[in-house]
Amino acid sequence: MNITIKEKAEAMLNSKLTPGQFLRVFVKEGGCAGLTYGAEIAGEMKGGESVVHTAGAIRIVTDEASGKFLDGLVVDYSDELINGGLQFTNSNTKTTCGCGQSFNLQGFPKIEGGKCKT
Repeated sequence: MNITIKEKAEAMLNSKLTPGQFLRVFVKEGGCAGLTYGAEIAGEMKGGESVVHTAGAIRIVTDEASGKFLDGLVVDYSDELINGGLQFTNSNTKTTCGCGQSFNLQGFPKIEGGKCKT
């Protein structure tokens, strides 16, 4: 799986993650383009999750359904007042909404009637 963690995101994550913690990345329905990325720092994996990327002390964990959307993911960080925090983009993005918070990927499930169809 091809995931890139940019320098600012790497520095922020290295400062926040304690030993044993990881970044859980998931995809959920939302936004006008259909899908959004979400993330949280966690210390215990849930059933069906696996480590999909390791960069030094940073581990990215996701579930099988979300994993389909992580290839090509770029994780960056912004400390701006508006839209600050971790930012996720994907080189496989087919469409995005105007604010850039949601996406749809080429060759991946289609959104029909507000529901993700795999």
